[in-house]
Amino acid sequence: MGKHKPHEKPREHHAKVAEVDVEILNGIIQHYNFSPKGGVEGLLLQDGDRTVQVNVPPEAWVAIASAAVVGQAVQVSVIPEPESGKHPRGEHPVYRFISLQPASGPRSPGNGSVVEGDVKVEGIVSRFNYAKHGEANGVVLQNGDFLHLKPDGMKQAGLSLGESVAAQGTARPMLLGHRVIEAEVVNGVELGSKQPHH
Repeated sequence: MGKHKPHEKPREHHAKVAEVDVEILNGIIQHYNFSPKGGVEGLLLQDGDRTVQVNVPPEAWVAIASAAVVGQAVQVSVIPEPESGKHPRGEHPVYRFISLQPASGPRSPGNGSVVEGDVKVEGIVSRFNYAKHGEANGVVLQNGDFLHLKPDGMKQAGLSLGESVAAQGTARPMLLGHRVIEAEVVNGVELGSKQPHH
């Protein structure tokens, strides 16, 4: 009794953890994705006719950003980023960084002198910045400053590429130069506020 269980199959899922499919992407770095603290969380790579996002581990981003700049051709080894049920599907394929080989010599990140603290900024949206799961969480202005809005703030502000922005928030310097601005008000909209502020 109990010897014959025809519907039971041996478990195989644990063996596949080690069998990760490493892919090699060859492309040009379009942008870096900035973290809310002003570091780099990943990069957007133009790989043929598609844009892909490569998330970078916290301990590696300084070396990566020093080795390759925007516009540089690189070869990146990656694995697919596991999908999360907690977040909506990203706007492009998302991978996890394994290693990077720049096509030309290493470059140094810039260091600009920037204003910190409470600031008011105006500019034009040049691109979107993406969180690790591929959802837009802010915008980068034409002057290089990063307005961090979080995904909910992006929905509230409703910004589009090429749009003029006037924002208020707290600024901190980024290691690659420019500033990250924790936006509180964007084009008159108070982020996080469910109703108009009185």
